[in-house]
Amino acid sequence: MSTRLLCWVGLIGAVAAINYAAYGQTTGKDASDAIYTYSAFADGVVFYGVVLGLVLLIALDRSDLLALRMPRSTGRAVGIALTAIVAVLVWEYVVTALPIEDPGREQGLTPTHWEPAHAGAFAANVVLFVAIAPVVEELTFRGVGQSLWRNRIGALPAIAVVGLFFGVWHGLLVALLVLIPFGWALSYLRERTGSVVPGMLVHALFNGVAIAVSVLS
Repeated sequence: MSTRLLCWVGLIGAVAAINYAAYGQTTGKDASDAIYTYSAFADGVVFYGVVLGLVLLIALDRSDLLALRMPRSTGRAVGIALTAIVAVLVWEYVVTALPIEDPGREQGLTPTHWEPAHAGAFAANVVLFVAIAPVVEELTFRGVGQSLWRNRIGALPAIAVVGLFFGVWHGLLVALLVLIPFGWALSYLRERTGSVVPGMLVHALFNGVAIAVSVLS
């Protein structure tokens, strides 16, 4: 295994370990209220800033690993993205219909109500989850991660592995039923388009819709 890939696995493993160690230490309500605080935004910016810095170090002098380029075909990218969105939504509906905890609530980041008094902090955290997080996570997983795994084990195995790492990175249990297939869909989109840009947009869309639905429901 190359040094770059070892460093990538170490980064993802460290974040996953931290998230699983913290699993269950806060209630869903406590976590969902965090979206109305500036401290959550600041913590998130620091976290994603550190991750992005480490990812860029792993890709040092190999910017091609990031796959930060326009897709080979815009039409194909749109078609595959729409197919992936529909597939993930259908699967998410199936999972939420099961007699288990709602995967969307397990992480506790989506608000359960609207608090107009904290609209500023809410807007800042929306930027965090809809803009910053998708960009950094796609560069991390579908960019550097998928490029490195693809070079080592091939395209399809890389899609499978990166999707698994993406799910585990979040430090959740029930939500793995949705996160891993979502990771596979984004990895497939990246493979077929040769770019992380479509995945960034799809990732941002899902995060934004999740927050909007939680506030409005």
